[in-house]
Amino acid sequence: MKSEYAQLKEYIEQSGKTVAVTGAGISYLYGMRRLKQSVGMMNYRRVFSVSYVRKNPEKFYAVIKDAFLDATFVKGPSTVHKQLAELERQGKLCGIVTQNMDCLHTVAGSQNVIEFQGSFRDNVCIDCGERCYDYQVWNQGHMPRCEKCGAPLMPTAFCRDSNADTDVSRESMRKAADLIAQADLVLVIGTTGFRSEEYLSRMKAGTKLVQINPSPTQFDQSADLNIRADAAEALDAVLNG
Repeated sequence: MKSEYAQLKEYIEQSGKTVAVTGAGISYLYGMRRLKQSVGMMNYRRVFSVSYVRKNPEKFYAVIKDAFLDATFVKGPSTVHKQLAELERQGKLCGIVTQNMDCLHTVAGSQNVIEFQGSFRDNVCIDCGERCYDYQVWNQGHMPRCEKCGAPLMPTAFCRDSNADTDVSRESMRKAADLIAQADLVLVIGTTGFRSEEYLSRMKAGTKLVQINPSPTQFDQSADLNIRADAAEALDAVLNG
């Protein structure tokens, strides 16, 4: 394993532009609940809709709090989130592409984070359409409200009965693909590759792919280096080894 960590460190040191791709694995391991666990027997597509929030704003907030907010604002970022932020601070990581909506990369200090499924950083008023680009509105202990008209806010990506979520998804995926296209090294951490074909197809020839994941995934055959270990241990070897 030490040789694999040494190879990872060498790859990062030699790379001009390294991008990390992260998934649910780095959040579920540290307290994030699966969405359907929090929704329970309710239809989650019905709950995550403008019509439901208009009638049941506090019930919606309770689901969000259980699924995301407690882990984000109470437990906080994991070691891996903090390590990736430190790599960016040192100039060894130019950005993160993540399927996660929890904002934990941002809370940890990462600056260039592309959340291709949306997140709590991009919110919209369900009545007047005013946008609010601040995840901290969800850190007040109650359902956030629009400063302009007082109606409930929703993460734009959850507005399933409007066009807002589609527009956000397309723009975020375009940014993810553009970032991947610039990379010399891609680190895949804690993801099995959800929607990866939409951005990893933009990898240029010669770009190295490193997977850090204890379990087998679709990247096993395509990765230049597979590290079957906890990401925190591997990244610690890079930062402190």
